[in-house]
Formats: sequence, C-alpha cells, structure tokens
Amino acid sequence: MASRHLARSIAMQSLYEWDFYGRKTELKDIVERNLKEFGPGLEPDNQEFVRKLATGVVEHMEQLDNIIEKAAPEWPIDQITLVDRNVLRLGLFELLYSNKDEVPPKVAINEAIELGKNYSGESSGRFVNGVLGTVYRELGLEEQEPKKQDGLGKT
Repeated sequence: MASRHLARSIAMQSLYEWDFYGRKTELKDIVERNLKEFGPGLEPDNQEFVRKLATGVVEHMEQLDNIIEKAAPEWPIDQITLVDRNVLRLGLFELLYSNKDEVPPKVAINEAIELGKNYSGESSGRFVNGVLGTVYRELGLEEQEPKKQDGLGKT
C-alpha cells in the first residue's frame, strides 16, 4: 500500500473510531495509537499528513457536513453510515482545503472512492463518487485541473 493511501486509511479509521465512540476520546490520542499500530514504518511527513487530515476534518466538520447534505439531500448526515460519512468528510476536506499541486481534486476523489470500497463496500464507492463528483462540478474544480497536452502540443 502506498504511503499516502495508508496515511488516508489511518486518518479515516481514526475519524471513524472517534465518531463511533461518541467523540468522547481525544482524537489526537486515537490518531497516535493508530499510527503506532497501523503505520509503524510511515515516514514522518506522512505521519504528519495523517494528523493534518484528521484534525482538519474536525476543524471543518460543520461546513463539510453541510456540503455533504446539500450534495446528497436524500441522505441526512446522521443516516449515512459511519464509514461513508467519514470517508466523505475526509475526501471533501482534501478536495476543498488541500494544496491542489500536492493533491489534485481528482486524486482526492479517487482516494476517497477507494477508501469507501475497501472499508464499506462497492456501493459505497459509487455513493462517494456521486457526492464528491457533484461538489467537484458545482464548485468548478475541473477548471483548476492542469490541462493535459496531447502529442500535437494542444491543451
């Protein structure tokens, strides 16, 4: 498993656990325990990436949940499974708040889809893709994607 994907998995698992237990345990403690258990060989910058993702999601949770509810109006946030809810929060956080040169929007979406498939199921991947794809289009993020050049030098 690639280091960044592992880092996202640890962040998602930590957010899930924090949410599952009613947010009564310090997220920081959960993240540190999960880093030791699931990411002992993770480089320091990727360990910091886990911390940044988890704390960033919590800091922006109200905004993220509001966006999720608008993008999936038939699914109130408390009716979305815990795994899917935290995968969406994580993917949306990366989509909105990450450095686009470091994590292009399509990478954030694809990583969230894979997390959903791995931890929740195939239908989760479609659900995550639908919600994040809607946000991607509505915010005009495709316009921020670097243009690929074909063999003729056209963009």
